[in-house]
Amino acid sequence: MRLDGKVALVTGAGSGIGRETALLFAENGARVACVDLSAEANEATVAAIAAQGSEAIAIAADVSSAEDSERMVATTTARFGALHVAFNNAGIMHSDDGDAVATSERTWDLTMNINAKGVFLGCKYEIPAISASGGGSIINTASFVAIMGAATPQIAYTASKGAVLAMTRELAVVHARDGIRLNALCPGPLRTELLMKFLDTDEKKERRLVHIPMGRFGEAAEMAQAALWLASDESSFVTGTDFVVDGGITAAYVTPES
Repeated sequence: MRLDGKVALVTGAGSGIGRETALLFAENGARVACVDLSAEANEATVAAIAAQGSEAIAIAADVSSAEDSERMVATTTARFGALHVAFNNAGIMHSDDGDAVATSERTWDLTMNINAKGVFLGCKYEIPAISASGGGSIINTASFVAIMGAATPQIAYTASKGAVLAMTRELAVVHARDGIRLNALCPGPLRTELLMKFLDTDEKKERRLVHIPMGRFGEAAEMAQAALWLASDESSFVTGTDFVVDGGITAAYVTPES
């Protein structure tokens, strides 16, 4: 199994990409710490992992809190004795997020606190734990919109994911010789509850779909497969990348720098 003997921590494990990834990591041999603000959803993920014969724990935590972030890592290492893989995936896409004129300061601050600060705090406490465990992989969820912008305005979300890309690149360089790899997973538009709530009309959905060469929304399970590769030793020479899994949308619309 691709993560046999590994300990993994997954934030946002109660739904969407986080849930699918936690299940896949466990299926591939990892012991998994599932982290989510929703205790009920998180426990359901842990129960599903247990049902497939794997080991997991549920940790209720707010990733925008330094205290909670430190606790989630400490709880993981206390239970499993190590940390080898961290997937900083928890995030929000606020329904009131729009362009710079329409978006409130409150929506901006909330989005940045969870999507950007949450990744920073995760890395802050995960890096020492992974180093003490002999090295490993950190995967931070960004987005294709951090590379090309969004057809449907969502300035706070886009900016927060751009911050994730920048943080991931810098930390990858800083820790490259410490045995810690950091990569940003950049999903394209997905058929998840998070995005479908944001694209709450057929018109908004069509504005996204028309730009995707493959002609469909991606699935959370497809992102989990990408995260598994980045977590595994199969990607041992991969660090500092914007790992784009988007159905071809950036290939169609982003012009490479000359």
